[in-house]
Amino acid sequence: MTDSAPLEVTQLLLAWRNGDQQALTRLTPLVYDELRRLAAHYLRRERTDHTLQATALVNEAYLLLIGQQHRDWQNRAHFMAIAAHLMRNILVDHARTHAAAKRGRGAEALPLDEALAVPGQAKPDVLALNEALNDLAKHDERKCRIIELRYFGGLSMDEIAEVTGLSIATLRRDLRMAEAWLGRQIQKQ
Repeated sequence: MTDSAPLEVTQLLLAWRNGDQQALTRLTPLVYDELRRLAAHYLRRERTDHTLQATALVNEAYLLLIGQQHRDWQNRAHFMAIAAHLMRNILVDHARTHAAAKRGRGAEALPLDEALAVPGQAKPDVLALNEALNDLAKHDERKCRIIELRYFGGLSMDEIAEVTGLSIATLRRDLRMAEAWLGRQIQKQ
């Protein structure tokens, strides 16, 4: 993505939000490759026999994104944050289906990003991570959202600051605290 692409993506998102269907046509090639890289990043952390491919994950997320009735996109970072949330939900649903198909034997392990890994413990699976993130959201929704934007959305700290309106220092502090909290929660499971 070129330096002007984030601005162009933001402008196209705003035009699309305002009803310009041609903006969606121009937007798709600009965001598709970035969404595909993000999906491939997630799937590298999945089990080796995972049946969901990056292209399928992007396609499912993209269909959900363009099908939303209320498209209140603020900018590229906001769009990518919502895409990350949708991809997380798709992966969780896929893991639930896989676990159900195994008839109670449990889901395969999904390595959590290295920052959340607990030394000496087995890697948490996507369902355990989702449960821990849902528990975190009950206690501190902001920290949960920061984790989601950073690890599922792949957003930089500057982009997260733009989406949330928080300072970089606050984001770093919240991220460290959330990572520690999640590590403890997953270790208990």
